[in-house]
Amino acid sequence: MAKQPRYMGGQAVVEGVMMRGEDRWAVAVRTPEGDIEVVTHPVPRWAERYAAVPLVRGVANLAESLALGMKALTWSANRQVPEEEQVSGKAMGATMGIAFAFFAGVFILIPALSARGLAGRLGLGKWQFHLLEGLLSLSVFLGYLVLIGRLRDIRRVFQYHGAEHKAIAAYENGAPLTPEHAQRFTTEHVRCGTNFLLTVFVIAILVYSMIGRPSLPIFITSRVVMIPVIAGLAYEVIRLAARHMDRRWVRIAMIPGLTLQRLTTREPTLDQLEVAIASLRAVFTPTQLHEVEARRAA
Repeated sequence: MAKQPRYMGGQAVVEGVMMRGEDRWAVAVRTPEGDIEVVTHPVPRWAERYAAVPLVRGVANLAESLALGMKALTWSANRQVPEEEQVSGKAMGATMGIAFAFFAGVFILIPALSARGLAGRLGLGKWQFHLLEGLLSLSVFLGYLVLIGRLRDIRRVFQYHGAEHKAIAAYENGAPLTPEHAQRFTTEHVRCGTNFLLTVFVIAILVYSMIGRPSLPIFITSRVVMIPVIAGLAYEVIRLAARHMDRRWVRIAMIPGLTLQRLTTREPTLDQLEVAIASLRAVFTPTQLHEVEARRAA
């Protein structure tokens, strides 16, 4: 079996970018003094034991990515404030737990219960009900992105999100890894978490349609319990799409998710791209770094 490519991935953090490579993950931030500070850590390997198990590998990779993301976010936030104002990993973990409960309640349970009530009044059929539920969930999600995108601090995070995409695109497309060259690429990327979330909403419609409309306690429980299954299926879809982007129908299918990224990315500045590139270079293997340096020399 041919070896699968090791894709680069990352996320935006407070005034910086986290990148994950083959054996290291790194966070680079712009400090209040204007310097770039970088920290690196070994990549955890526990999710790899499930790499050959469909669905399970998606849930394991998502859990591992969330754990790394929380650590990166905590470190980046602490670099921007005095020591006495810094937050602990435990406090950030509690915040993430609240955020997950918020996500489940606002984007899954409330639209589901609203659709259940409306379906009864409007006399909707099975597929009409599940389509309404999905549309309500997606509408709430889109509205949320539009609203938070108006906040100055969130807009800066969205700029760093765009910088992350551009830096990875420059590397994966063989361009010299400089802010000026990276700026030429789009802020859209097929492996983006925003694309993943849209895929989650679409798959949720199909999965929940198989459950039907049981009694209210089972109805609510199913919406929460099935989240890992839906996430695992979404991971498989995104993974398949990333491997077959050369096919026209795959590129067409990815258009809605790529379009949605316009809400979660902004055009970065060259200074922000410099931070993203510093994070990316920090996770390169010696072979990758040598290859990138050869591009600049050429």
